[in-house]
Amino acid sequence: MAGRFKICLIAVCICVLLPALSCLAVTTFEIYEASALNQVIKRNTLIVGMEVKFFPFEYTDADGRPIGFDVDLAKLAAQELGVRIEIKDMEFSGLIPALQGGKIDMIISGMTRTPARAKTVAFTQPYFETGLCALISNKRAPEVSEIGQLNAEGRILAVKLGATGDLVAARLFPKAEVKRFKEETACALEVVSGRADAFIYDKLSIERHHAQNLQTTRAILRPFTYEPYAIAIKSGDFDFLNWLNIFLETIKADGRYQELQKKYFNDL
Repeated sequence: MAGRFKICLIAVCICVLLPALSCLAVTTFEIYEASALNQVIKRNTLIVGMEVKFFPFEYTDADGRPIGFDVDLAKLAAQELGVRIEIKDMEFSGLIPALQGGKIDMIISGMTRTPARAKTVAFTQPYFETGLCALISNKRAPEVSEIGQLNAEGRILAVKLGATGDLVAARLFPKAEVKRFKEETACALEVVSGRADAFIYDKLSIERHHAQNLQTTRAILRPFTYEPYAIAIKSGDFDFLNWLNIFLETIKADGRYQELQKKYFNDL
């Protein structure tokens, strides 16, 4: 009798739970409906977030319109999707919150994919690879010739708030004082004026700032980190992630990616 009672009890539990579980089930159609890929196509507009202050990836022309490598890459994506493009310019530190809040469909802003960021957003395959370098002050740090010399008491390092240099500074330079600034130009100015020993940033930008300040700065241009730039989207959106990876593979294979590289990096 006890065995029959257990069987009956299990049967009752199954009858009660199955309807509840069926309500929780998510269909493939519902997943696609919620994807940014579907929403972009329905609205006929791709909304891209970037901070338009990162030459040559995103900056403005004489008329104040966004241009640059990332801008053209985003335009190619919109073209492949057959939709219009809307670029939202915002501070770099606000990009991920804007993505999570549904204000933008994706981030393409020279953003390095890192394990820390990948806990909150999903990243495509890299579309550009670089590394962190250092702009050195001739006035404040004339003896510095290697990155390791910056990890010392009394050293002051300038970093851009929320950028990779900011994320790794405490780990790589624990003995130095780190000063954070919202603007890239403010970081460079700290070094030029001798208020900071070094500015930690990507190689292309460090080369440019050094070229503009040859009398007051030096540059350590051997990267000491690996910085793969990738497109960021909301976590869990596998349809959009798959489409973007296919898009990147396609433009690398058909030559359009190489054309953009020549356009923006040949003279750097």
